[in-house]
Amino acid sequence: MKHKEVDTAKPMTPREKIDYQNEIEERVLSAMRKPTPLYWIGLGISLLMVLIGAISWAHQIRTGMGVAGITNPVGWGVYITDFVFWVGIAHSGTLISAILFLFRAKFRSRFNRSAEAMTVFAVLTAGLFPLIHLGRVWFAYWLFPYPNQRLLWVNFRSPLIWDVFAVSTYLTVSAIFFYVGMIPDLAIVRRFKKGFAKRIYSILSLGWTGTFKEWQHYNQLYKYLAALATPLVISVHSVVSWDFAMSVIPGWHTTIFAPYFVAGAIFSGCAMVITLVVPMRKMFKLEKIITIDDFDKLAQILLFTSLIVGYAYIVEYTIAFWSGNVFEESQFIYRVVGEYKWFYYLMFFCNVILPLTLFSSKLRRNIKYLFVVSIFVNIGMWFERFNIIVMSLAHDFDPYAWGFYMPSLVEFGITLGSFGWFFTWFLIFAKTLPIVSITELKEEVA
Repeated sequence: MKHKEVDTAKPMTPREKIDYQNEIEERVLSAMRKPTPLYWIGLGISLLMVLIGAISWAHQIRTGMGVAGITNPVGWGVYITDFVFWVGIAHSGTLISAILFLFRAKFRSRFNRSAEAMTVFAVLTAGLFPLIHLGRVWFAYWLFPYPNQRLLWVNFRSPLIWDVFAVSTYLTVSAIFFYVGMIPDLAIVRRFKKGFAKRIYSILSLGWTGTFKEWQHYNQLYKYLAALATPLVISVHSVVSWDFAMSVIPGWHTTIFAPYFVAGAIFSGCAMVITLVVPMRKMFKLEKIITIDDFDKLAQILLFTSLIVGYAYIVEYTIAFWSGNVFEESQFIYRVVGEYKWFYYLMFFCNVILPLTLFSSKLRRNIKYLFVVSIFVNIGMWFERFNIIVMSLAHDFDPYAWGFYMPSLVEFGITLGSFGWFFTWFLIFAKTLPIVSITELKEEVA
Protein backbone atom coordinates (compact mmCIF):
# COMPACT_ATOMS: atom_id res chain seq x y z
CA MET A 1 0.00 0.00 0.00
CA LYS A 2 1.40 3.39 -0.97
CA HIS A 3 1.27 6.05 1.74
CA LYS A 4 0.54 9.64 0.96
CA GLU A 5 3.06 11.84 2.74
CA VAL A 6 1.59 14.62 4.85
CA ASP A 7 3.17 18.05 4.71
CA THR A 8 3.02 19.13 8.35
CA ALA A 9 4.42 22.56 7.46
CA LYS A 10 1.22 23.28 5.53
CA PRO A 11 -1.63 24.79 7.63
CA MET A 12 -3.95 22.10 8.99
CA THR A 13 -7.42 22.44 10.43
CA PRO A 14 -7.91 21.49 14.13
CA ARG A 15 -9.71 18.32 13.03
CA GLU A 16 -6.87 17.34 10.69
CA LYS A 17 -4.34 17.94 13.47
CA ILE A 18 -6.21 15.64 15.88
CA ASP A 19 -6.60 12.95 13.21
CA TYR A 20 -2.92 13.12 12.29
CA GLN A 21 -1.82 12.99 15.95
CA ASN A 22 -3.99 9.91 16.50
CA GLU A 23 -2.49 8.36 13.38
CA ILE A 24 1.02 8.99 14.69
CA GLU A 25 0.13 7.17 17.92
CA GLU A 26 -1.45 4.29 16.03
CA ARG A 27 1.45 3.81 13.62
CA VAL A 28 4.18 3.93 16.26
CA LEU A 29 2.29 1.69 18.70
CA SER A 30 1.42 -0.79 15.94
CA ALA A 31 5.17 -1.40 15.54
CA MET A 32 5.16 -2.75 19.13
CA ARG A 33 2.46 -5.35 18.43
CA LYS A 34 2.77 -8.94 17.20
CA PRO A 35 6.07 -9.47 15.33
CA THR A 36 5.93 -10.28 11.62
CA PRO A 37 7.77 -13.25 10.01
CA LEU A 38 10.33 -10.77 8.62
CA TYR A 39 11.07 -9.60 12.15
CA TRP A 40 11.60 -13.18 13.38
CA ILE A 41 13.94 -13.88 10.45
CA GLY A 42 16.01 -10.79 11.30
CA LEU A 43 16.13 -11.71 14.98
CA GLY A 44 17.07 -15.30 14.14
CA ILE A 45 19.97 -14.19 11.94
CA SER A 46 21.19 -11.80 14.65
CA LEU A 47 21.06 -14.51 17.32
CA LEU A 48 22.95 -16.91 15.02
CA MET A 49 25.69 -14.28 14.66
CA VAL A 50 25.79 -13.91 18.46
CA LEU A 51 26.16 -17.69 18.78
CA ILE A 52 29.10 -17.72 16.33
CA GLY A 53 30.75 -14.93 18.33
CA ALA A 54 30.14 -16.68 21.66
CA ILE A 55 31.63 -19.96 20.36
CA SER A 56 34.67 -18.11 19.00
CA TRP A 57 35.23 -16.30 22.31
CA ALA A 58 34.77 -19.52 24.32
CA HIS A 59 37.35 -21.20 22.09
CA GLN A 60 39.78 -18.31 22.67
CA ILE A 61 39.27 -18.43 26.46
CA ARG A 62 39.82 -22.20 26.48
CA THR A 63 42.82 -22.24 24.11
CA GLY A 64 44.47 -18.88 24.79
CA MET A 65 45.14 -15.66 22.90
CA GLY A 66 47.35 -17.55 20.43
CA VAL A 67 44.27 -18.38 18.33
CA ALA A 68 43.90 -14.66 17.56
CA GLY A 69 46.08 -13.19 14.82
CA ILE A 70 47.66 -10.54 17.05
CA THR A 71 51.41 -10.89 17.39
CA ASN A 72 54.56 -8.85 17.82
CA PRO A 73 54.72 -6.02 16.75
CA VAL A 74 50.93 -5.80 16.10
CA GLY A 75 49.68 -6.28 19.64
CA TRP A 76 46.43 -4.43 18.90
CA GLY A 77 44.45 -5.94 16.06
CA VAL A 78 40.81 -6.50 15.16
CA TYR A 79 39.62 -6.39 18.80
CA ILE A 80 40.79 -2.83 19.38
CA THR A 81 39.61 -1.91 15.87
CA ASP A 82 36.15 -3.20 16.81
CA PHE A 83 36.31 -1.37 20.14
CA VAL A 84 37.09 2.01 18.53
CA PHE A 85 34.49 1.38 15.79
CA TRP A 86 31.68 0.65 18.27
CA VAL A 87 32.69 3.49 20.60
CA GLY A 88 32.50 5.82 17.59
CA ILE A 89 29.01 4.54 16.72
CA ALA A 90 27.98 4.95 20.36
CA HIS A 91 29.27 8.48 20.79
CA SER A 92 27.55 9.74 17.67
CA GLY A 93 24.02 8.72 18.64
CA THR A 94 23.62 10.93 21.70
CA LEU A 95 25.72 13.67 20.09
CA ILE A 96 23.48 13.80 17.00
CA SER A 97 20.33 13.79 19.13
CA ALA A 98 21.59 16.40 21.62
CA ILE A 99 23.02 18.82 19.03
CA LEU A 100 19.93 18.62 16.82
CA PHE A 101 17.77 19.25 19.90
CA LEU A 102 19.79 22.30 20.92
CA PHE A 103 19.53 23.67 17.36
CA ARG A 104 15.80 22.87 17.26
CA ALA A 105 16.04 20.78 14.08
CA LYS A 106 12.53 19.52 13.33
CA PHE A 107 13.59 16.35 11.52
CA ARG A 108 15.36 15.22 14.71
CA SER A 109 12.16 13.69 16.11
CA ARG A 110 12.23 11.03 13.35
CA PHE A 111 15.71 9.78 14.17
CA ASN A 112 16.57 10.71 17.77
CA ARG A 113 15.05 7.62 19.41
CA SER A 114 16.87 5.24 17.07
CA ALA A 115 20.12 7.22 17.50
CA GLU A 116 19.87 7.18 21.31
CA ALA A 117 19.01 3.45 21.39
CA MET A 118 21.90 2.81 19.01
CA THR A 119 24.17 4.66 21.46
CA VAL A 120 23.26 2.48 24.44
CA PHE A 121 23.57 -0.80 22.51
CA ALA A 122 26.83 0.23 20.82
CA VAL A 123 28.34 1.08 24.23
CA LEU A 124 27.27 -2.36 25.49
CA THR A 125 28.99 -3.86 22.45
CA ALA A 126 32.15 -1.75 22.74
CA GLY A 127 32.48 -2.63 26.42
CA LEU A 128 32.98 -6.29 25.52
CA PHE A 129 36.20 -5.75 23.58
CA PRO A 130 38.53 -4.61 26.39
CA LEU A 131 37.42 -7.84 28.12
CA ILE A 132 37.96 -9.94 25.00
CA HIS A 133 41.35 -8.34 24.34
CA LEU A 134 42.31 -8.89 27.98
CA GLY A 135 42.57 -12.64 27.39
CA ARG A 136 42.15 -13.70 31.02
CA VAL A 137 38.66 -12.28 31.28
CA TRP A 138 38.17 -13.69 34.80
CA PHE A 139 40.63 -11.03 36.01
CA ALA A 140 38.60 -8.16 34.49
CA TYR A 141 37.83 -6.77 37.95
CA TRP A 142 41.50 -5.77 38.22
CA LEU A 143 40.68 -2.89 35.86
CA PHE A 144 38.49 -1.19 38.47
CA PRO A 145 39.86 0.83 41.40
CA TYR A 146 38.64 -0.84 44.58
CA PRO A 147 40.07 -1.27 48.09
CA ASN A 148 41.82 -4.63 48.47
CA GLN A 149 44.07 -6.41 50.95
CA ARG A 150 47.04 -6.36 48.53
CA LEU A 151 47.03 -2.52 48.53
CA LEU A 152 47.15 -2.54 44.71
CA TRP A 153 45.69 0.27 42.63
CA VAL A 154 45.03 0.48 38.91
CA ASN A 155 47.59 2.06 36.59
CA PHE A 156 45.93 5.30 35.50
CA ARG A 157 48.62 5.75 32.84
CA SER A 158 47.29 2.72 30.98
CA PRO A 159 44.93 3.40 28.03
CA LEU A 160 43.00 0.27 29.07
CA ILE A 161 41.97 2.06 32.28
CA TRP A 162 41.03 5.19 30.34
CA ASP A 163 38.72 3.06 28.19
CA VAL A 164 37.04 1.56 31.25
CA PHE A 165 36.24 5.00 32.64
CA ALA A 166 35.25 6.39 29.22
CA VAL A 167 32.84 3.53 28.49
CA SER A 168 31.27 3.43 31.97
CA THR A 169 30.82 7.22 32.09
CA TYR A 170 29.34 7.37 28.63
CA LEU A 171 27.02 4.41 29.23
CA THR A 172 25.62 6.15 32.32
CA VAL A 173 25.01 9.49 30.61
CA SER A 174 23.60 8.05 27.37
CA ALA A 175 21.28 5.64 29.21
CA ILE A 176 19.88 8.51 31.34
CA PHE A 177 19.42 10.73 28.25
CA PHE A 178 17.72 7.86 26.39
CA TYR A 179 15.40 6.99 29.28
CA VAL A 180 14.38 10.54 30.22
CA GLY A 181 13.43 11.27 26.61
CA MET A 182 11.08 8.27 26.62
CA ILE A 183 9.12 9.00 29.82
CA PRO A 184 6.14 10.79 28.14
CA ASP A 185 5.97 8.11 25.43
CA LEU A 186 6.02 5.32 28.03
CA ALA A 187 2.96 6.93 29.61
CA ILE A 188 1.19 6.76 26.22
CA VAL A 189 2.13 3.08 25.82
CA ARG A 190 0.80 2.44 29.36
CA ARG A 191 -2.71 3.49 28.25
CA PHE A 192 -2.86 0.76 25.63
CA LYS A 193 -1.43 -2.12 27.68
CA LYS A 194 -3.16 -4.52 30.05
CA GLY A 195 -2.21 -6.73 32.97
CA PHE A 196 1.46 -7.24 33.84
CA ALA A 197 2.69 -5.21 30.83
CA LYS A 198 0.64 -2.22 32.01
CA ARG A 199 2.27 -2.42 35.45
CA ILE A 200 5.76 -2.50 33.91
CA TYR A 201 5.09 0.55 31.74
CA SER A 202 3.45 2.32 34.70
CA ILE A 203 6.64 1.86 36.72
CA LEU A 204 8.84 2.97 33.83
CA SER A 205 6.74 6.08 33.13
CA LEU A 206 7.21 7.21 36.77
CA GLY A 207 3.55 8.13 37.16
CA TRP A 208 3.62 10.66 34.33
CA THR A 209 0.24 12.38 33.82
CA GLY A 210 1.20 15.17 31.43
CA THR A 211 0.30 18.18 33.56
CA PHE A 212 1.66 21.63 32.72
CA LYS A 213 4.00 21.55 35.73
CA GLU A 214 5.39 18.12 34.73
CA TRP A 215 6.06 19.33 31.18
CA GLN A 216 7.72 22.46 32.50
CA HIS A 217 10.18 20.49 34.68
CA TYR A 218 10.66 17.83 32.01
CA ASN A 219 11.59 20.35 29.31
CA GLN A 220 14.11 22.03 31.60
CA LEU A 221 15.69 18.70 32.58
CA TYR A 222 15.90 17.49 28.98
CA LYS A 223 17.47 20.76 27.85
CA TYR A 224 20.13 20.57 30.59
CA LEU A 225 20.84 16.90 29.79
CA ALA A 226 21.31 17.75 26.09
CA ALA A 227 23.60 20.66 27.00
CA LEU A 228 25.61 18.39 29.33
CA ALA A 229 25.77 15.43 26.94
CA THR A 230 27.22 17.38 24.01
CA PRO A 231 30.58 18.46 25.56
CA LEU A 232 30.77 15.24 27.58
CA VAL A 233 30.52 13.08 24.46
CA ILE A 234 33.20 15.13 22.72
CA SER A 235 35.54 14.92 25.71
CA VAL A 236 34.99 11.19 26.28
CA HIS A 237 35.66 10.33 22.64
CA SER A 238 38.75 12.52 22.79
CA VAL A 239 39.97 10.26 25.61
CA VAL A 240 39.57 7.26 23.30
CA SER A 241 41.69 9.04 20.68
CA TRP A 242 44.37 9.68 23.30
CA ASP A 243 44.80 5.89 23.61
CA PHE A 244 46.82 6.42 20.45
CA ALA A 245 47.93 10.06 20.50
CA MET A 246 49.74 9.73 23.86
CA SER A 247 51.99 7.09 22.31
CA VAL A 248 55.11 7.88 20.26
CA ILE A 249 54.24 5.45 17.44
CA PRO A 250 54.46 7.11 13.96
CA GLY A 251 50.98 7.94 12.69
CA TRP A 252 49.55 8.16 16.22
CA HIS A 253 51.52 10.89 17.98
CA THR A 254 49.60 13.90 16.69
CA THR A 255 47.31 16.59 18.09
CA ILE A 256 44.71 16.14 15.34
CA PHE A 257 43.43 12.86 16.75
CA ALA A 258 40.80 14.26 19.14
CA PRO A 259 38.79 16.33 16.57
CA TYR A 260 39.55 13.70 13.92
CA PHE A 261 37.96 10.94 16.02
CA VAL A 262 34.95 13.07 17.00
CA ALA A 263 34.22 13.98 13.35
CA GLY A 264 34.63 10.34 12.36
CA ALA A 265 32.26 9.27 15.13
CA ILE A 266 29.49 11.62 13.94
CA PHE A 267 30.10 10.48 10.36
CA SER A 268 29.88 6.76 11.15
CA GLY A 269 26.93 7.36 13.49
CA CYS A 270 24.90 9.14 10.78
CA ALA A 271 25.61 6.22 8.46
CA MET A 272 24.54 3.67 11.08
CA VAL A 273 21.32 5.59 11.80
CA ILE A 274 20.45 5.42 8.09
CA THR A 275 21.39 1.72 7.98
CA LEU A 276 19.03 1.01 10.91
CA VAL A 277 16.13 3.36 10.07
CA VAL A 278 15.69 2.48 6.38
CA PRO A 279 14.70 -1.19 6.96
CA MET A 280 12.88 -0.24 10.20
CA ARG A 281 10.80 2.31 8.29
CA LYS A 282 9.80 -0.36 5.76
CA MET A 283 9.28 -3.15 8.29
CA PHE A 284 6.99 -1.10 10.55
CA LYS A 285 5.29 0.94 7.78
CA LEU A 286 6.49 4.35 8.97
CA GLU A 287 6.75 5.93 5.51
CA LYS A 288 4.16 8.53 6.44
CA ILE A 289 6.12 9.66 9.52
CA ILE A 290 9.75 9.35 8.37
CA THR A 291 9.62 11.06 4.98
CA ILE A 292 12.10 11.43 2.14
CA ASP A 293 12.64 15.06 3.21
CA ASP A 294 13.87 13.82 6.61
CA PHE A 295 16.36 11.46 4.98
CA ASP A 296 17.50 14.29 2.72
CA LYS A 297 18.42 16.41 5.76
CA LEU A 298 20.24 13.52 7.46
CA ALA A 299 22.13 12.83 4.22
CA GLN A 300 23.31 16.46 4.23
CA ILE A 301 24.84 15.90 7.69
CA LEU A 302 26.47 12.71 6.37
CA LEU A 303 27.94 14.66 3.44
CA PHE A 304 29.17 17.50 5.67
CA THR A 305 30.94 15.15 8.12
CA SER A 306 32.42 13.23 5.17
CA LEU A 307 34.05 16.47 3.99
CA ILE A 308 35.51 17.02 7.48
CA VAL A 309 36.87 13.46 7.58
CA GLY A 310 38.35 13.88 4.08
CA TYR A 311 39.98 17.12 5.19
CA ALA A 312 41.44 15.30 8.22
CA TYR A 313 43.00 12.67 5.92
CA ILE A 314 44.69 15.44 3.92
CA VAL A 315 45.86 17.24 7.08
CA GLU A 316 47.42 13.99 8.34
CA TYR A 317 49.67 13.85 5.28
CA THR A 318 50.44 17.58 5.51
CA ILE A 319 51.52 17.23 9.15
CA ALA A 320 53.65 14.18 8.35
CA PHE A 321 55.56 15.73 5.45
CA TRP A 322 55.95 19.19 6.99
CA SER A 323 57.19 17.77 10.27
CA GLY A 324 60.52 16.72 8.81
CA ASN A 325 60.21 13.48 10.78
CA VAL A 326 61.42 10.61 8.59
CA PHE A 327 59.45 8.04 10.60
CA GLU A 328 56.18 9.94 10.07
CA GLU A 329 56.93 10.33 6.37
CA SER A 330 57.75 6.63 6.05
CA GLN A 331 54.52 5.65 7.81
CA PHE A 332 52.28 7.67 5.48
CA ILE A 333 54.14 6.50 2.37
CA TYR A 334 53.67 2.93 3.64
CA ARG A 335 49.89 3.47 3.87
CA VAL A 336 49.60 4.00 0.11
CA VAL A 337 52.28 1.57 -1.15
CA GLY A 338 52.59 -1.08 1.61
CA GLU A 339 50.96 -4.47 2.14
CA TYR A 340 47.72 -2.87 3.40
CA LYS A 341 47.39 -0.30 0.59
CA TRP A 342 44.13 -1.75 -0.74
CA PHE A 343 42.55 -1.36 2.71
CA TYR A 344 43.59 2.30 2.62
CA TYR A 345 42.18 2.85 -0.86
CA LEU A 346 38.92 1.14 0.15
CA MET A 347 38.68 3.40 3.20
CA PHE A 348 39.29 6.53 1.12
CA PHE A 349 36.72 5.51 -1.49
CA CYS A 350 34.00 4.69 1.06
CA ASN A 351 34.55 7.72 3.31
CA VAL A 352 35.53 10.48 0.89
CA ILE A 353 34.79 9.68 -2.77
CA LEU A 354 31.42 7.89 -2.55
CA PRO A 355 29.73 10.42 -0.19
CA LEU A 356 30.52 13.21 -2.69
CA THR A 357 27.67 11.84 -4.81
CA LEU A 358 25.32 13.15 -2.11
CA PHE A 359 25.82 16.64 -3.50
CA SER A 360 23.12 15.49 -5.91
CA SER A 361 19.68 16.21 -4.42
CA LYS A 362 18.22 13.38 -6.51
CA LEU A 363 20.57 10.81 -4.96
CA ARG A 364 20.05 12.17 -1.43
CA ARG A 365 16.33 11.56 -1.88
CA ASN A 366 16.81 8.04 -3.22
CA ILE A 367 16.28 5.83 -0.12
CA LYS A 368 17.81 2.69 -1.65
CA TYR A 369 20.93 4.54 -2.78
CA LEU A 370 21.27 6.23 0.60
CA PHE A 371 21.04 2.84 2.31
CA VAL A 372 23.82 1.42 0.11
CA VAL A 373 26.03 4.47 0.75
CA SER A 374 25.51 4.13 4.52
CA ILE A 375 26.67 0.50 4.43
CA PHE A 376 29.79 1.47 2.47
CA VAL A 377 30.51 4.27 4.96
CA ASN A 378 30.25 1.78 7.85
CA ILE A 379 32.71 -0.49 6.05
CA GLY A 380 35.01 2.44 5.33
CA MET A 381 34.98 3.64 8.94
CA TRP A 382 35.83 0.15 10.19
CA PHE A 383 38.81 0.05 7.83
CA GLU A 384 39.82 3.55 8.93
CA ARG A 385 40.26 2.27 12.50
CA PHE A 386 41.98 -0.89 11.20
CA ASN A 387 44.43 1.19 9.13
CA ILE A 388 45.25 3.54 12.00
CA ILE A 389 45.91 0.71 14.44
CA VAL A 390 47.51 -2.01 12.34
CA MET A 391 49.57 0.03 9.86
CA SER A 392 51.23 2.13 12.55
CA LEU A 393 52.12 -0.92 14.66
CA ALA A 394 53.28 -3.02 11.69
CA HIS A 395 55.62 -0.29 10.40
CA ASP A 396 57.07 1.76 13.27
CA PHE A 397 60.70 2.81 13.89
CA ASP A 398 62.95 -0.20 13.41
CA PRO A 399 62.76 -2.16 10.10
CA TYR A 400 63.92 -5.25 12.01
CA ALA A 401 60.69 -5.12 14.07
CA TRP A 402 58.31 -4.65 11.14
CA GLY A 403 55.70 -7.36 10.72
CA PHE A 404 52.55 -8.35 8.87
CA TYR A 405 49.27 -8.99 10.64
CA MET A 406 46.34 -10.99 9.28
CA PRO A 407 43.18 -11.50 11.37
CA SER A 408 42.29 -15.08 12.28
CA LEU A 409 38.94 -16.86 11.92
CA VAL A 410 38.38 -16.46 15.66
CA GLU A 411 38.70 -12.69 15.34
CA PHE A 412 36.30 -12.68 12.40
CA GLY A 413 33.85 -14.81 14.39
CA ILE A 414 33.94 -12.47 17.39
CA THR A 415 33.55 -9.42 15.13
CA LEU A 416 30.53 -11.04 13.46
CA GLY A 417 29.15 -11.83 16.91
CA SER A 418 29.48 -8.17 17.96
CA PHE A 419 27.29 -7.07 15.04
CA GLY A 420 24.77 -9.78 15.92
CA TRP A 421 24.79 -8.65 19.57
CA PHE A 422 24.13 -5.03 18.51
CA PHE A 423 21.32 -5.87 16.06
CA THR A 424 19.68 -8.26 18.54
CA TRP A 425 19.40 -5.51 21.15
CA PHE A 426 18.07 -3.07 18.55
CA LEU A 427 15.41 -5.51 17.31
CA ILE A 428 14.27 -6.20 20.88
CA PHE A 429 14.09 -2.45 21.49
CA ALA A 430 11.93 -1.99 18.36
CA LYS A 431 9.27 -4.33 19.79
CA THR A 432 9.28 -3.17 23.41
CA LEU A 433 9.68 0.63 23.27
CA PRO A 434 8.40 3.39 20.95
CA ILE A 435 10.81 3.57 18.04
CA VAL A 436 9.89 7.18 17.22
CA SER A 437 9.20 10.01 19.66
CA ILE A 438 5.39 10.19 19.72
CA THR A 439 5.14 13.28 21.92
CA GLU A 440 7.63 15.30 19.85
CA LEU A 441 5.83 14.45 16.61
CA LYS A 442 2.44 15.37 18.12
CA GLU A 443 3.87 18.58 19.52
CA GLU A 444 5.27 19.48 16.10
CA VAL A 445 1.81 19.09 14.51
CA ALA A 446 0.15 21.05 17.32
